[in-house]
Amino acid sequence: MKRSLVILSLFLCIIMVACGGDDNVDSTDKDHQMMANNMDNQKNGTKPEEPEEPEEPEKVYFVGTLTGHTDFVTSVAFSPDGSILASCSSDNTIRLWNANDGTHIRTLTGHTDWVRNVAFSPDGSIIASGSRDNTIRLWNANNGTHIRTLTGHTHWVYSVAFSPDGSTIASASVDNTIRLWNTNNGTHIRTLTGHTDWVYSVTFSPDGSTIASGSVDRTIRLWNTSDGTHIQTLTGHTHWVYSVTFSPDGSTIASGSGDNTVRMWNASDGTHIRTLIGHTIFVTTVAFSPDGSTIASGSGDDTVRLWNISDGTHIRTLTGHTNYVNNVAFSPDGNALASASSDNTVRMWDVRE
Repeated sequence: MKRSLVILSLFLCIIMVACGGDDNVDSTDKDHQMMANNMDNQKNGTKPEEPEEPEEPEKVYFVGTLTGHTDFVTSVAFSPDGSILASCSSDNTIRLWNANDGTHIRTLTGHTDWVRNVAFSPDGSIIASGSRDNTIRLWNANNGTHIRTLTGHTHWVYSVAFSPDGSTIASASVDNTIRLWNTNNGTHIRTLTGHTDWVYSVTFSPDGSTIASGSVDRTIRLWNTSDGTHIQTLTGHTHWVYSVTFSPDGSTIASGSGDNTVRMWNASDGTHIRTLIGHTIFVTTVAFSPDGSTIASGSGDDTVRLWNISDGTHIRTLTGHTNYVNNVAFSPDGNALASASSDNTVRMWDVRE
């Protein structure tokens, strides 16, 4: 009887091993099996098996209205990682917000007049702000402490921008000039002259070789970053140029003007590509989406418009602000858009298709 039970047990074990297959193979045996399969695939000319990489979760942004400034909000900028939104105002302050949930992080104070523009360094460690107190201030983005103040402009500073490598800051002023500064020590590098009226906007090309500036003299000027020489002047707007920006690939320049239009230009030769018409009053700001497929424009008509780059068609209009839209900025992944308005608020929009 006992011998029969032993034989039956052995028989059942053999059946379990034969039928259980991979369920009874340990992790080491599975690795060996994968290696063997890969070797067979290589012999057969097929691609070896590769483990699947987990997908990064899509970043979630706050959607709604940010309140706290007590006067016009003039500019907004996302940190390079998209976690922080900076806004500045004619209440003389910069406010930092958690871009994920809209909570206020801290307020940066020190300017003695309107703060007109704000920008993050490419590595996200520094914030630059330009003000109607004629100065540029640099701030530690992590703790909000003041690093240094750049002085030299003789009138209001309307725009600031970091070079792509973060080594240089450009500032545009009502004194009709653009100044270049060393980010590390704050020293003045050179002054770009040529505009005959206020300079409202300044930006670097993605490769850092060219600077574009927009002016009340109705022109866009392109400059060589390395030596400050004037490259060419783009003409066509019939009113002040409030905003200029390069496409992410550097091939196109967009400009917003008091003539109520957005113009697109070939960055290499300065030729006019097309004009985007739809706003009913001056266009104060333009921005490209990170993938280069869309332009956002903000206007004194209280709206933000989104445009298709490839053919210039209007995609949609974002409404909700109750006063001028002064500035717009896309999040680094292009899923969100922030807008700054003279209604004292910042609005966050979901702009995914």
